[in-house]
Amino acid sequence: MKRLRHTRHTVAIRLNGIDRTGECEPRTLLSDFLRYELGATGVHVGCEHGVCGACTVTVDGLAQRSCLTLAVVADGREVRTAEGLAPEPGVLSELQAAFRRHHALQCGFCTPGILMSCADFLARVARPSEPDVRQMLSGHLCRCTGYSNIVSAILEVASGNEDSPDA
Repeated sequence: MKRLRHTRHTVAIRLNGIDRTGECEPRTLLSDFLRYELGATGVHVGCEHGVCGACTVTVDGLAQRSCLTLAVVADGREVRTAEGLAPEPGVLSELQAAFRRHHALQCGFCTPGILMSCADFLARVARPSEPDVRQMLSGHLCRCTGYSNIVSAILEVASGNEDSPDA
């Protein structure tokens, strides 16, 4: 009986602005490739069904669930994770700083995915309303915060107002 070999593919992506390459089987999920092959541990895997949103990254600027995407599909693309939001090491992005000011996280498990969806959303919607923000957040599950502080942080960034009552 002939044994089947698992073919490994080289996947080259631009991860958070840096060219990275790794190898994986064709069935490897992007979330697993990012975490275990490339060390991007800010990608969290919760439900593995695309429901919770913890694994959200951007691929070529668009938010998507990395637990529903094969790594080989990302070959040659720009992938951004929460680690890539900061403009430089040790400096928070405007969005991350607003989350901090508004205490928009508790355990932090869902936060990287929410941040990535927010970054995509704010790049497409200049002045969202609170209902717009809540609709966007409906694709994420957070068991800690109740979303109010998250909504406040997003609206602050959208308004360009860094003078928050929580500052």
